[in-house]
Amino acid sequence: MSRPNRLSPSLATVTAIVIATMLLLSVGLAYVGVTWYSSYLDESMTTSMPPQAALAYRLLKEGQSSDGASVRALIDYMNEQDAQADVRIRLSALVCGLISATACAIIGIYLARRIASPLEDLTAAAKTLQSGDFSARVVAPTGSTREVASLVQTFNALAVSLDTMEKRLRFNNMAIAHELRTPLTILQGGLQGMIDGVFALEPRHVSDLLLQVEGLGRIVEDLRTLSLAIGHQLVMQRQMLDMAEVVAAVVAAARPMLEESGLAVETALAPAEIAADPQRVRQAVLALLENVRRYAAGGGRLRCETERLDDGSVVIRILDRGPGFPEDMDAVAVNPFWRGDSSRSRATGGTGLGLSVVKAIALAHNGQLTFSNRPEGGAMVAIRLCPA
Repeated sequence: MSRPNRLSPSLATVTAIVIATMLLLSVGLAYVGVTWYSSYLDESMTTSMPPQAALAYRLLKEGQSSDGASVRALIDYMNEQDAQADVRIRLSALVCGLISATACAIIGIYLARRIASPLEDLTAAAKTLQSGDFSARVVAPTGSTREVASLVQTFNALAVSLDTMEKRLRFNNMAIAHELRTPLTILQGGLQGMIDGVFALEPRHVSDLLLQVEGLGRIVEDLRTLSLAIGHQLVMQRQMLDMAEVVAAVVAAARPMLEESGLAVETALAPAEIAADPQRVRQAVLALLENVRRYAAGGGRLRCETERLDDGSVVIRILDRGPGFPEDMDAVAVNPFWRGDSSRSRATGGTGLGLSVVKAIALAHNGQLTFSNRPEGGAMVAIRLCPA
């Protein structure tokens, strides 16, 4: 989307130029009218007056004396012309004023249309947005003022944002329904089978159903986390933490789960203190470890690192030897329910919310989530936390 040209005139500049042009035009037309009338009066004085009065007028104009009779004839003629001159002056002023007003009106109408035309387009596009069609866009007319171009650009950006949000909402609604359908179907089928006596009420069957309930609980908690992030209420309690100690505690708790999946855990945890929400940081690190367990099981070594940077921020890195991210991962936003391998994640029980939750936690700490493939194979995910 193109930005407004800084060289394009502002509305205030255009208005000032138009007003100055109107004033100059009015003064110029008045000057032309008076000059024309003066020349007309001078010509009529020498061509239409009686010969005796014309002789006296010419002699007086040349600085010569004239006889009394000629002067009296000139005075009589001038008195006769005074009444007509007053009418002619008024008529000349009226004609020049009408011409000036017409020219100023034409300029004003042109300027008003130049300003109103994009506003009409914006109004029509806004009504289109109101109807639910977010594909409406407005094109700024050529030579538009800076304010109009900026308004059009802002409107188009808003329309694009609404269109993106609407598509994402539609996708999320379908994804949530898809995620909930499988565990709910299993629960419904299992419970109905127990009621009908098809399945015995045994701990093994109840345990299987409990796993589905836990999966539903994870989906609900992840959605709640994302909702809090949207409302800027995700990070509530910051306190000074050593990220090395926090990550070490999470890794220690998750080590049996990781080793059971064939992952040998190693750490390189340098001291890294920063004010952060301990619960959210643990949640983010555990989500990344859970991702590695699902998608890099049997992939050899898992490495966890912490580092404090010179600007006071802290980086937590999770490195694995699994299959890594798809080649086009950089072109894919970390959206809710995104999966690199949908078939495998379905089999392992992933919801696709993990990276979205981690990204939300990183952003809530003024940081960011980055991910890449390692040259020697595997993936690297880094959470950067910045000071408040």
